[in-house]
Amino acid sequence: MSSTASAKNGTWRNWGGNVSARPAREVAPASVEELSAAVRRAAEDGLTVKAVGSGHSFTSIAATDGVLIRPQLLTGIRRIDRDAMTVTVEAGTPLKRLNMALAREGLSLTNMGDIMEQTVSGATSTGTHGTGRESASIAAQIRGLELVTADGSVLTCSEKENPEVFAAARIGLGALGIVTAITFAVEPIFLLTAREEPMPLDKVLADFHELWAENEHFEFYWFPHTGNTNTKRNNRSAGPEKPVSPVAGWFEDEFLSNGVFQVAQWVGRAAPATVPAIARLSSTALSARGYTDIPYKVFTSPRRVHFVEMEYAVPREALTETLREIRAMVDRSGLRVSFPVEVRTAPADDITLSTASERDSAYIAVHMFRGTPYQAYFTAAERIFTAHEGRPHWGKVHTRDAEYFSSVYPRFGEFTALRDRLDPDRRFQNAYLRRVLGS
Repeated sequence: MSSTASAKNGTWRNWGGNVSARPAREVAPASVEELSAAVRRAAEDGLTVKAVGSGHSFTSIAATDGVLIRPQLLTGIRRIDRDAMTVTVEAGTPLKRLNMALAREGLSLTNMGDIMEQTVSGATSTGTHGTGRESASIAAQIRGLELVTADGSVLTCSEKENPEVFAAARIGLGALGIVTAITFAVEPIFLLTAREEPMPLDKVLADFHELWAENEHFEFYWFPHTGNTNTKRNNRSAGPEKPVSPVAGWFEDEFLSNGVFQVAQWVGRAAPATVPAIARLSSTALSARGYTDIPYKVFTSPRRVHFVEMEYAVPREALTETLREIRAMVDRSGLRVSFPVEVRTAPADDITLSTASERDSAYIAVHMFRGTPYQAYFTAAERIFTAHEGRPHWGKVHTRDAEYFSSVYPRFGEFTALRDRLDPDRRFQNAYLRRVLGS
């Protein structure tokens, strides 16, 4: 059983604990042929089909009362092509396993998100991303896809083969078919030097353009109720390797960032009045540090404190204004927000429903500790995001519908037309897709 999402008495739950579903049946196909057969059988029985990954989405994008496909047997690397510099990997492979396997081969993805528990297909289908000046989301690094479509047939796509499917299916929301294999562009493994340091929020916002322009990967965390941030810059390095020492790593990444943080969240949930004081303490607990290591050890970190999250992409030039509005909203609302707000960037890409589709983007993510009421905070934040034509992450909490998306995605109609062609009977439909894509 995956440690990230759980199933008890036939009920599937996501990692955040805010979504559950009771599928009619579960299937764990061991081959593409078995998956095709499961899709055809579902059609005969009049059931819808959804594949789930590790349950790291906070939306009900994977929930179904039909056939739930678990991809844990569709894992592993199919082939590495060193001439083309690509790797083809089965859809159920966790990013962690892919990253470790590539490192052993002296290879790496160019960019990645900040956790690696998700499956490669779940992460890419929802638009998971890290931060980057030139390098974009995980899906933007895809060079080819194989998917099982509604009639059970296997379709492959790339820039040359079925290019209109390739344009959409890299971030396909599970609406166009079930992804069975992904071919990623890779490069020879490299070193990154990370510089983490506290910085006042006012300074970060005043200097944001320079911080973005001067670093390959820049991000920061702002602690609500304080004027403090923790910044992180990752840049390529000639070396030598200087990893975080095991003791410092345990203290900073496990004890402070997970252990103490978990206790602080429990205290804040039990006594909301203590949150501002805890935030001031938390925001000063982490001191500056630098280290140099291979990419996945720098980009990703463990996240053991369970939370619920909303994240929106706004045009990059709207970032500072949007964040100032979020800060003013928190200050005057009486809300008690115990989780930092995370800010990252991505360059424009050419994927139909990518949150960075055709515009340079900044991402603002708001979080609440699991079990804390989050609706008031998220509703107020969403009002600000949407005023800036924000695009919500497909796997994180939001209330937007197809009408809204057709106004913020120039190519929205292109995606829905392709869906009509590939899945006319809505074999892959669920309540979430009905809302975000229309029926």
